[in-house]
This record gives sequence, C-alpha cells and structure tokens, in this order.
Amino acid sequence: MNKDKYVAMDVDSANIVAGVYDHQGKTVMQCCIRNEGKAIQEFLRLLPGTVHVTFEEGTQAAWLYELMRPLVAEVIVCNPRENKLLKAGNKSDRIDVAKLGKLLRLGELRPVYQGPSAGQGLKQLVHSYEELVDDVTRVKNRLKAVYRGRGINTKGETVYGPKQRKEWLGKLPSQELRTRAAALYEELDCVRRLRAEAAKVMCRAARKHEGYKSISSTPGLGAIRTAQVLATAITPHRFRGKRQFWPYCGLAVVTRSSSDYEWVEGGARRKRKPLQTRGLNQNHNRTMKAVFKGAAVSALQQHPEVQEYYQRLCTRGMRPEMAQLTVARKLAAIVLILWKKGEGYDPKRLNQAAPGTDQQ
Repeated sequence: MNKDKYVAMDVDSANIVAGVYDHQGKTVMQCCIRNEGKAIQEFLRLLPGTVHVTFEEGTQAAWLYELMRPLVAEVIVCNPRENKLLKAGNKSDRIDVAKLGKLLRLGELRPVYQGPSAGQGLKQLVHSYEELVDDVTRVKNRLKAVYRGRGINTKGETVYGPKQRKEWLGKLPSQELRTRAAALYEELDCVRRLRAEAAKVMCRAARKHEGYKSISSTPGLGAIRTAQVLATAITPHRFRGKRQFWPYCGLAVVTRSSSDYEWVEGGARRKRKPLQTRGLNQNHNRTMKAVFKGAAVSALQQHPEVQEYYQRLCTRGMRPEMAQLTVARKLAAIVLILWKKGEGYDPKRLNQAAPGTDQQ
C-alpha cells in the first residue's frame, strides 16, 4: 500500500495554510498552522508515512527548509515564476495549496537550490553589501533630483564630492532646498561608510572558503565579485558543465525555430535553415549576470590575453557587443572549471581554444 503523503504550504508572515494529499491526489486534510518553528515541527511529526513537502521560494524559505528537512523525506522549495498553474482561474490560499499539491505529486515543480546551512552566513553578508550598494544609488538619485528639479545641471560625479558641496549647495535658491540637500549628503556619507565596512566583512568571510583562491585568480574577479559568486552559486558541483552554468548566469543564447521538418521522397527530413536567435535567457540569477558582465569589462581593461581573445573574435567578424558577451561566457566557464578542480588561472591557456567554441 502506498503511504506517500504530499504536503503543500502557502506561507505568509504569521500563518501557513497546509494541504495534505495522498498518492491519488485525494485530500487528506487542510488546515492552518501558526508560522512558528514548534507548531510546524509538531504538525509534520504527526503525519504518517513518507512525507513530501513543498512551498514557494520567499523570505523565510531558507529557515523553513532547515526546519523541515530532518523531519520529512523530501522538501522542495519551488520557483514561483515556474508555477503557471497557480495563475489560472480563481485564486485563494486553499486553491493555491491544492494546485501546489497536485504539481508536487506529479513531479512538475522546479526546485530552487538550497545550499547547506554553513553557506548561509556568507550569503547574508553579501545580501547586506548589495542592499547598501542599492541604498547608495538611491540616495544619489534623490540628491540629483533636488538639483534637476530647479533646472541645475548635475552631469557627472562632482555633485557628490565633499570638497564641492558648499558650492553645489549655494546653487540652490532657497534655504529649505539647501536643508534637504544637506540631509541627503549626510545620509550619503553614512551609507557609503556602512557599504565600505560591509565590503570588508564580506571579503574577510569569503577568503575562508575553499574556492576563493581559484575564483579570485580569474581575470576581472576581485574580492567582492568572488564573494558574490561563492554566496550565490554555493558549489560548482550543482552544474554538470558550462552549458548548465551559462543559463544560471543569464549568458545562454536562446534560439527559436518552427516547421523544422519537410517531406522529401516519402520521408521526413529536417530543413536546412539557420536557427533564429532570440537573445539571452530571461530566467537567470541577476547577481551572477552582473558579476560576469562586469568581470568582462574589467578583464578587457587589465589583462592583455583577454584583450587578445577579444580582438580575435572581432577580427573574425563578430560585433563588439557580442565579442564582449563571449568574453563573459568564457570567464564563467573558466570559473566553473577552476572552482571544480581547485586550480589557479593560467593566462597561457585562454587562447588555446578556437574563438568560435564559446558561441554555441
């Protein structure tokens, strides 16, 4: 007799709506649980048989995964962007739970990787740094908006410099505007200081990780980008090869085609026509894409062998923007290989492969 139980959960900050289903999809029970560790654990311990649990990725996903994993046979933190069934028809917590339970039972959920708890520390430090980077950008935009609102040109970075602040404040026509701008300058100084401190703490923690030396030896990847790779990808062994790593980094070229076959002499034959390229994949990790695109720009400025590789691509007729993308893909492939093998970067090996191999 099949004793599998499939548990789907709709999680919010205070409450969890849970549905339990058997192997045939019949509802065993639906209930509400307080979003508290003890209540969740007690609920799962009372379920008989082999228990499979799912809930959508969210703010509390890492904590819930660590809480439930020792108590059940399987925990799937699913990607909400892939759950098209939940967007169709009526919507409520109980309806969503029933749909999630069906997808879980059918094996149609796409899981979001949850790394070991040991890697959560660096991930939190990277999140802290990235949020402070966003805060600096936000304050800068607000500051420039004060000047633009009075028709004052603020092109460039001089408006943020501490030495020119009196001069810039003097351009504002009223005391109220000067008071507002002065407060934004103080906020900018504070957030910049916090960002610098967060970067130091993050990089110090990243250096303790096993793959730090291999990743940081790659052109364009300094301490900050290396920390972001370590905290985001967590382990290189999640990816079989570069063809699986590129989509995760948003560097996979997406192609589309239709009517691929024709009938010739009584048999089906594939048409000889070029694939239609549709750009890069949209479902990706934004941090990883920013890391490798930024690394490509830095490497082209600082490393002669990368410049040589780029020039070879351009000489073969590739557009500059596509050549730069190919450099980013090359760096991503190098990081994956070095990280897996625990080796350092060798500049002599960069140009050994044919330039066209990274475009596939």
